[in-house]
Amino acid sequence: MKIAGFEKNTLLDYPGKVASIIFTYGCNLRCPYCHNPELVIHPCLKENLYSEDYILDYLKHREGLIDALVITGGEPTLQSDLIPFIKRVKELGILVKLDTNGTLDDIVEDIMKQDIVDYWAMDIKYPSEYFKEYELDSKSVKHTIKMIMNSGKEYEFRTTYVKGIHSIEDAKSIGKMIKGAKNYYIQNFRKGKTIDPKLNESNSFTEKELEEIKKIVSPYVNKVKIR
Repeated sequence: MKIAGFEKNTLLDYPGKVASIIFTYGCNLRCPYCHNPELVIHPCLKENLYSEDYILDYLKHREGLIDALVITGGEPTLQSDLIPFIKRVKELGILVKLDTNGTLDDIVEDIMKQDIVDYWAMDIKYPSEYFKEYELDSKSVKHTIKMIMNSGKEYEFRTTYVKGIHSIEDAKSIGKMIKGAKNYYIQNFRKGKTIDPKLNESNSFTEKELEEIKKIVSPYVNKVKIR
């Protein structure tokens, strides 16, 4: 596992749980609005990586204090030893939340067959009409969506809306992709470090526009929230 970042405590990333977060290095996408360019386009420096044993030892010695581990990135399903690592975490009695862009549906399917993830979070990056432009495989993404919805596990879908990349009307297409889903989160773009350094506050939607996005997608999803 290439673990390039570690946050010891969070109350925000696993609903209702105290969690730790690891950030894996590497992604198969190059979303211009990605806030973690150091995990995607910057060199991976060995001296900056955390070992699996360090993470596991931290969790082991905080039994009863840490409920869950959130695995995010980058794109965690690119890690060849992801499954063995998750199994080691589960042996400690720790819940696991896995963030994914859903493009590697074969890996997602393998993980689900082994029943080792307790909470799935999938980023719906773009409406399906944009998939070709951003080199996304529609079949793989839609298969992952279906598997997550049918997994019997807790899950959420989410989209970061970026003005100039997304439009308000995109919400309808995204809503159709996840029709019948339990939870969908609308995330507004915030300026900061991004793969495309030209993105700024002008790429954020207004509160009124976010409410319009929510209104459009709400008929398709059980619960829609703006983060």
